[in-house]
Amino acid sequence: MSQYNRHGGAGHPYEPYSGSQQQQQHYNNNQDAHSAYTADSQYQYAQQQRSYSYDNNPQQPEYQEAPIKPQRQPSRLRSNSSNSRSAAHTPANYNTDIPPVPSNLSAARQRADPSHGLPPSSSSYASNHHHPSHWDPNAAYDASPTAPLYDPAPLPGSGQLNADPSQHSIDLGSRDPTYDDHTMQHNYPYGGSAAFQRSKSYQSRRPAANGYYSVDDEKSTYSKHSNHPPGAWNAGAPAMPYNDMPASHSMVQMGQPGYPPTPYGDYEMHAQAMPEPNVSIGGLGVPGAVIAAAPMYNMQHSNSTFQREDRERIMRKRTVKRIPLQDGNLVLDIPVASSISKSNTNNPEFREMRYQACTSDPDRFIEDKYTLRPWLYGRQTEMAIVLTCYNEDDVLFAKTMGGVIKNIAHLCSRTRSKTWGPDAWKKVVVIIVADGRKKANERMLKALGLMGCYNEGVMKDHVLKKPVEAHIFEYTTRVQVTEKGEVQVTPCPIQVVFCLKEQNKKKLNSHRWYFNAFCKMLQPNVCILLDVGTKPTGDSIYSLWKSFDKHPRVGGACGEICVDKGRGWVSLWNPLVASQNFEYKMSNILDKPTESVFGFISVLPGAFSAYRYKALQGRPLEMYFKGEKLHSGQGSNSIFEGNMYLAEDRILCFELVTKEREAWLLRYVKSAKAYTDVPDRVPEFISQRRRWLNGSLFASYYATWHWYKIFTSGQPFLRKLWLLFQVIYNLVLLVFSWFAIANFFLAFYFLLNASVSATGSDPFGGQGAAVIEIFQNIFIAMFIVVLVCSLGNRPQGSNLAYTSAILIFALIMGLALYAAGYTTYLAIKAAGLTHKSGWSIDNIETLFKTSGFRDIVISLAATYVMWVVCSFLHLEPAHILTCTIQYLFLTPTYIVILSVYSMCNTNDLSWGTKQSNGPATDLGGATGSGSKQDGKGEMVDVKIPNSAEDAEELWAHYRQTLSQPTAEVKQKRDKATKQEDHAKNFRTNLVLIWMCTNAAVVIVFTSTWWNKYVRNHIFADAVRRGEPVINPYQSVIFWSTAGLSAVRFVGSIAFLILRMFGH
Repeated sequence: MSQYNRHGGAGHPYEPYSGSQQQQQHYNNNQDAHSAYTADSQYQYAQQQRSYSYDNNPQQPEYQEAPIKPQRQPSRLRSNSSNSRSAAHTPANYNTDIPPVPSNLSAARQRADPSHGLPPSSSSYASNHHHPSHWDPNAAYDASPTAPLYDPAPLPGSGQLNADPSQHSIDLGSRDPTYDDHTMQHNYPYGGSAAFQRSKSYQSRRPAANGYYSVDDEKSTYSKHSNHPPGAWNAGAPAMPYNDMPASHSMVQMGQPGYPPTPYGDYEMHAQAMPEPNVSIGGLGVPGAVIAAAPMYNMQHSNSTFQREDRERIMRKRTVKRIPLQDGNLVLDIPVASSISKSNTNNPEFREMRYQACTSDPDRFIEDKYTLRPWLYGRQTEMAIVLTCYNEDDVLFAKTMGGVIKNIAHLCSRTRSKTWGPDAWKKVVVIIVADGRKKANERMLKALGLMGCYNEGVMKDHVLKKPVEAHIFEYTTRVQVTEKGEVQVTPCPIQVVFCLKEQNKKKLNSHRWYFNAFCKMLQPNVCILLDVGTKPTGDSIYSLWKSFDKHPRVGGACGEICVDKGRGWVSLWNPLVASQNFEYKMSNILDKPTESVFGFISVLPGAFSAYRYKALQGRPLEMYFKGEKLHSGQGSNSIFEGNMYLAEDRILCFELVTKEREAWLLRYVKSAKAYTDVPDRVPEFISQRRRWLNGSLFASYYATWHWYKIFTSGQPFLRKLWLLFQVIYNLVLLVFSWFAIANFFLAFYFLLNASVSATGSDPFGGQGAAVIEIFQNIFIAMFIVVLVCSLGNRPQGSNLAYTSAILIFALIMGLALYAAGYTTYLAIKAAGLTHKSGWSIDNIETLFKTSGFRDIVISLAATYVMWVVCSFLHLEPAHILTCTIQYLFLTPTYIVILSVYSMCNTNDLSWGTKQSNGPATDLGGATGSGSKQDGKGEMVDVKIPNSAEDAEELWAHYRQTLSQPTAEVKQKRDKATKQEDHAKNFRTNLVLIWMCTNAAVVIVFTSTWWNKYVRNHIFADAVRRGEPVINPYQSVIFWSTAGLSAVRFVGSIAFLILRMFGH
């Protein structure tokens, strides 16, 4: 910035070329090292200064388009495998045909379109250099600006910058090695210098053999796994590589106003300084300080009429502005409320929110020249975190966002890490995608407004008659809204991109915005997927990231999703919540570890999972997004595929592991935990499981049917054998899940009959036959009730019927457990072990030879004992003590009720949402004025907030309206689909086949002929000795259950052993 004159202040004390004569002399000495674009950039900047000048036009409002000011040019591109030098140090044989990196976005656009707004001095250059007209941010040199669009703000006491027309070169020069520590502390509010004091990676600078200064940084993911040839662009954000320039030509890191640059832009010589404890965060206060307490209840503010009138008054204060479009796109920089933008500097990153009205499909986001702030700042994105939401309220959003902020703060606290550190927040981008503007919860939007990431006054539904697809807000916030409604200072800044989709197009479309638009531009190494309502613990995201950093073949990972049990575990008093807690825990103790050992986890839950972005490229994402067309009616009419893509995350996992010649693996990271709310009412519970069961069933069929893809995945031979064994194991589970209802009824039937089979014994006081007949009929009757309700009623409309069925099936389960216990007593009595004198080796051998004890007690006890042993080995026994009973009694609900409802609703492919019929027109549009500005696009008229005071007033309105809870809006399900007739026929045929096969199994093994055959031929000797008779099919069921449980037990133990050795 030494090239400009500051009005009202002297030259910058740290810039040796602050005087005009020194600048001219420096330019003459280094004229060959500067770009031909400098004159063009100066011309663009001078034009902007004449249009937007606070000094010359005091009536100009605070809003203005971000100035495009020329920056110092790096003279050559830097490859991934070699250091680069400035032009002054370039050897004679250096390839000088490589053009320089454009200094700003304006230069990049001029190169893409030489006829658009070029000054006369650049015409010769444009005619002699032919560049592609396609704007590609990942191109070798025609890329985004290495120097960002926004300049670091001047230090306190400096005036507005104006171009010095006498200067035509730009070089920041060397850093003055002496400066005042107190001034640095005052102007570096985020402790950017802490990295130099505490981190060895930032401290260990040493002169290299070529005279350059280097930094010992850890194995960077940007180069560690790079497949780019030397000299190619690294497909990431266009940041300056580490040590790209010598010490005398270091580049200031943009977005870090006034504090020492990190290795992204590295000064060699400066005094080291540690920030003092509890230094205020950019003028807002210490981390955790409450900027605004939760508003008190106010009768006036709780009146909806008052709130509506207050909002309309604020909206009327907006002013019509005439601004130019940027490459045909509406891009606005709007001041945020002063309550959250207080800063010791004037950095626009913290003062202004960036808004883009995107009229393109997410697949054309880059092609249509939309950009994101981190990319404009030239920052490398190591991790991109997406939060998908539909209509979740502000409390759920605050819970999830608070967990994410704690994780980013944890990354910033890892000062000895070679990847993270105090500036780690610059490598993490939080992307929030809301599925539909009119579906989004108003309170959540207001919470985002309090963070500075949303402003309803700037949104437009049309840009030059083109409907807007998404509203994109960008802001680096330093505050968060807590679950109590307080506005607190965050431990570190958070880069937030909020994408508010205009229409409700479901979760897959939200992920397409995330992967194909935002990640494609940011090029993150790791993608973290979260649902709003899921709260990660303090270091969970780091644990997920570390699994990718340690193991280069890991393509996806997931952590443990835990049930939020409430304060004092009060939620466990609800049996439905307790049973789900037990189910979640046992899945994370048995299923996930076993699948992790194999290398293929059947599902990485979308609520909390991570993927390596490079691994997803190609077929995995193509197959993943195929479900979006199916659910929107644009794909095939296959109901099979429609149900399969209800569990699209299972398809993504299978395609990732079987990606041709890639050999990716999936891992379970036990140390990464996230808490989520589970349904606590029957209707919501059944509706949720319907999607899960149908999706997992059909996705399992898909994975089993395409088992042969394992052999083209590039996995090692032994790994292929492991995966093949897992396919067989999953096939057995699939068969058992298909016959689950028949097996459960038969187990109930056999246990009751075994308890009365012994002569002279009856656990029901001589009424055993009647009890068995009554409860068999009750079982069948409740099955029919659930079947009828599932075919014609929503769970919300049949809550009483479903709740009654759950209670009666719980009674049936209790009766079955009682019969099992009595049968065990009869076996012990028959072996003579009911008295102390009978405990001998011979009697114990007789006990184990007794079928009633061997087939019931051993097989069932093996399952239950396995639960206990594995839970204690994993050091998590709490759920065994608090939730086992609830889970056992609700087992029929999982097996019968959920299975029947999901099978009877395979025609329902919805997520309970409905797309809008057409583009909205309630926001107002950006209308063309019929004129163009020199060097810029078409001018449009838009109505926007006039100043930061307007933003402050809207911020106060958000805070007041959040003080009164709004009435809960009930969801309404869609009653008709385009394929209703075809879907119902498919459902009817599938249910008939499923019921007939299960009924056939029941009829055969409960028939009188089969029972006589068992008693007269198979167990004739046992009948003569008076021992209980066990049906052979019962033994098959119980021993198969024990065998499958043993596989999970061995897998869980193997996971613990491998984890001990760091695998």
